[in-house]
Amino acid sequence: MGLFGFGRKKKERAAAKEREERLAQAVASQTEDVAKEDADDIDVTAAEQPGHDREVADEERAAEAKAVRDDESEGLPEAADAEDGDEALAVPTEAVMDYQGRGEQFGPWDISEDNGPDYDEYLSLGSFYIPFVQGIQLRLKASKADNTLLGATVTIGRSSLELEAFAAPKTMGLWDDVRDDLVAANPAAKVEPGIFGAEVRLPIQLPNGKKHITRIVGVDGPRWMLRGIFSGPAADDPDSPEAKVLDRFFSYIVVDRGEEPLAPRDLIPMAQPLTPGERRAMAEAADGDDTDDAPATIDGKPTGPMNSDHEVEQKTTLSRGPMFSELR
Repeated sequence: MGLFGFGRKKKERAAAKEREERLAQAVASQTEDVAKEDADDIDVTAAEQPGHDREVADEERAAEAKAVRDDESEGLPEAADAEDGDEALAVPTEAVMDYQGRGEQFGPWDISEDNGPDYDEYLSLGSFYIPFVQGIQLRLKASKADNTLLGATVTIGRSSLELEAFAAPKTMGLWDDVRDDLVAANPAAKVEPGIFGAEVRLPIQLPNGKKHITRIVGVDGPRWMLRGIFSGPAADDPDSPEAKVLDRFFSYIVVDRGEEPLAPRDLIPMAQPLTPGERRAMAEAADGDDTDDAPATIDGKPTGPMNSDHEVEQKTTLSRGPMFSELR
């Protein structure tokens, strides 16, 4: 089985259920912690979180990096080939400036596309669905003002991938303009070919004087753009195991734009995480309810009156100019 064995012919339901329960517990704990923080204070590495002892954090990162180097085969799943059975999907491998084949051969995928992965076994975050992958940790960003979710970050080893989905115009993509704005606002930024098309490599100056390289990817879909910010070896070394894992992870994401009226560059509202089991339970409960005012749907997006999951503040809009102050 390949990296993402979540097709309709699953052979290890018991193992998948166990992974689901573990991630559900982790997500619940992380969401509770994040709600207490302001979004600007939430970051990938422990050393950059308020109140955390930097020496302890450095030791933790060093231990984690050593564990990854010592046993990559256990810490990082192997990437599957495109021909690895009917449960594997092709993943782009050639660096190009113009990304071709999205929605037909490659992802990220739209919820309406039949060629995509079986997201029934994914974790739902409202605006997009993400696969379960061994060794990956999830962290959510939330606004302190109203607990609105603002994005998600997954980490594996020493690498991370920050994810956000934005509304786009009906007739044209968004990434070209966003990429141009990034380069115009950051003289050190460079546009280079990548496996998801033209990407931006942006160095970030850290407080200790060192430079942190980020690799910023954007993919346009039907009325949406999915942005990914890669850091660590996944940004520096395209041949590293962590890069391969996170590239594949990004390509398997399924985006749900929804029908909410949103202006281009607005963040697509996220919802509280729902595991496959939770969504199935909600669907069964809805099927057994004879009333027409059931508040939730199978995809985890509440219906009816607006609530905190739908309220998107001005600061969640992808505005022109510098957009990466949260990366420190």
